[in-house]
Amino acid sequence: MLDPRLLRAFIAIADAGSFTQAAERLNMTQSTISQQLARLEDAVGQILVDRDARPILPTAAGERLLGYGRRILALQHEAETALGDPAGTTPVRIGVPEDIVNTTMAEVFGDFARRHRAARLDVTTGLSRDLTRRYRASEFDIVVVKEATAEPDCRASFPEPMAWFERADPARSDWADPIPLVAFPPGGLYREAMFERIEREQRRWYIAFSGSSLRNVLVGVEAGLGLSLLPRSVTIGHRVRPYVPLGAEPSMVVSLYAWEKTGPVAELAERMTAVLAARQS
Repeated sequence: MLDPRLLRAFIAIADAGSFTQAAERLNMTQSTISQQLARLEDAVGQILVDRDARPILPTAAGERLLGYGRRILALQHEAETALGDPAGTTPVRIGVPEDIVNTTMAEVFGDFARRHRAARLDVTTGLSRDLTRRYRASEFDIVVVKEATAEPDCRASFPEPMAWFERADPARSDWADPIPLVAFPPGGLYREAMFERIEREQRRWYIAFSGSSLRNVLVGVEAGLGLSLLPRSVTIGHRVRPYVPLGAEPSMVVSLYAWEKTGPVAELAERMTAVLAARQS
């Protein structure tokens, strides 16, 4: 591996055409810069400058090395500059359900990133139970989850009104028995709540469509594939309507948890809390 200090001495000599001027540019003695050039020549096994020429000129081997040497020094400078810049060096890990990452929440993330250049926001969307498990394992700094009841250490909690939904048009008078359901994957909070409610009603059911995301589930309901239990807030603007025969459904809660109580992460948690509060208005 070529020593950048030796390359810098060689390039200075080639550019100045003089050992004396090169030494002055690098703030070293002439004997020191001569020694560094000799060490580089030993390392590459080639004579790199014509010492008898006036001004001193690079040899054929020296000319070949000059281009590589300049690139090596440029890359070294680039690496040192990049490593000296703290931008994006401190990860802030956030877990949220898919429907929570709306435009307003994204703007909060963007503003935080602009004001805290060292922060790198790592946002993961997923099912609430998995997000909760990973938060308890310290994989997230902040997490927003949907749950039946909030835990005592939650930073904030808001009601999430729920309802059964079906395709808006054409309307159906009733659904045949067994009832087709549009569901999230196994482990989804709404999925198990759906099954429990239908079984309390002593109705038979089957999974007609399973979607891996909220969007997929909504598309399934819009297509008339079956009924689904969903937060009222996520259905706005979609071609679905509440399924009245099943009546009211208990609200769930949207809870925010954060490990840090002070500092930038706590500040971000507060701003995320404000966005969640605004969803209730």
